Formats: sequence, C-alpha cells, structure tokens
Amino acid sequence: MEKCIIGKKIGMTQLFDENGTIIPVTVVEAGPCVVVQRKTAENDGYDAVQIGFGAISDKKLTKGHFAKADVAAKRVLREFRLRDITLAVGDIIKADTFAPGDHVDVCGTSKGKGYAGTIKRWHNHSLKDTHGSGPVHRHAGSNGACSSPSRVFKGKRLPGHMGFQRVTVQNLDVVRVDAENNLIAIRGAVPGPKNGIVCITDSVKA
Repeated sequence: MEKCIIGKKIGMTQLFDENGTIIPVTVVEAGPCVVVQRKTAENDGYDAVQIGFGAISDKKLTKGHFAKADVAAKRVLREFRLRDITLAVGDIIKADTFAPGDHVDVCGTSKGKGYAGTIKRWHNHSLKDTHGSGPVHRHAGSNGACSSPSRVFKGKRLPGHMGFQRVTVQNLDVVRVDAENNLIAIRGAVPGPKNGIVCITDSVKA
C-alpha cells in the first residue's frame, strides 16, 4: 500500500453521476490524521508509520508517547506498512490524499449481534415445524460421532458470539472527495455501525 487514512463512518446516502445513475455511497469523515511515530527497519525491524485520528484530552491518556512526538493527543492510533514512506512525524494526512476514481480497501469492525444460534450465525437449516419436532427445531443437532473421534473437530459451526470482528472490504471505488469538510464518499457499504472507526488504504488488488 502507498496511501492510508483513518476515518469515522458517517452513514450511507446516494449520489448521481453525469448520466443520472444513482450511486449508493458510504460517507466517511476521513482525517485529518497526524503522523505520531515512524518505525524503521534499523530500530524496529520493519518500516511503518503510526498515525492518529480524533481529538482527546491529555488528562485521559498516559503521558509520554504524544509528547515525545510533539503532537496533540489522539483518540485512535493505527499502524500502516507503506511501500515508499515519505511521511515524517508531525505530517498531516487529509482526505485529499485520495481522489475520485481511486480503488481502496476499507477495514473496520463489524456490528456486534450478541449470542446467536447456528441458523442465524451460520445459516443452518431448521427441522420441520410439524409432526413432533418439539422445541428443538432450531437446535444445532449432532456434533459428530461419539466413539470415533470422540471429540468435536476444531472449526465446527456452533452457536456463539456473532459479529464484532475485523472485516476488510476490498476494491471499492472513491466517488467523491470533499477536502474542505474532510469527507470521502465510497461506493457501496463498508463494515461497522455509524460513528465506527474505519481505515482506508489503496487497494492491494487494483
């Protein structure tokens, strides 16, 4: 990757192209982000930049990291391994780092849906609702044979916590960039709820 920025998902809306075609877009408040730390192969074993997004009071943080970089405290910190790093500590990354027509990958945390059964979580079939299926028509059923292998295989699709996972949607198009208001309109849906934090990078498949 060569470009990156952190943003906050505002929500979805629609735009129109020059032909009048409706384009569903997700609006992201992207940046401004500040470079907090620069990691090098000599000191850290790899090259990367750490950038911060969102203001927060100094009283809520442990002193040292931001003071060392001489930058204002930030609520969110993310690290990116860029191909050619030209950024230095203190540099500002704004929404205009991307342009309409760019292909991007958007990474965020999906919506948490709590504890869910196998039908909702893994789309298993239910039993028939008639002729004595009883109160177990939505249960998972057998987990495997009892004597061999006498255990449940790893990866068995069972009930559990659904959602709230790191998700990356690849190869989305940037439709519009409003540098003055730090807004980027991206075609389609991106992971997470409204006001969720997302990371935007140039697409690895572009």
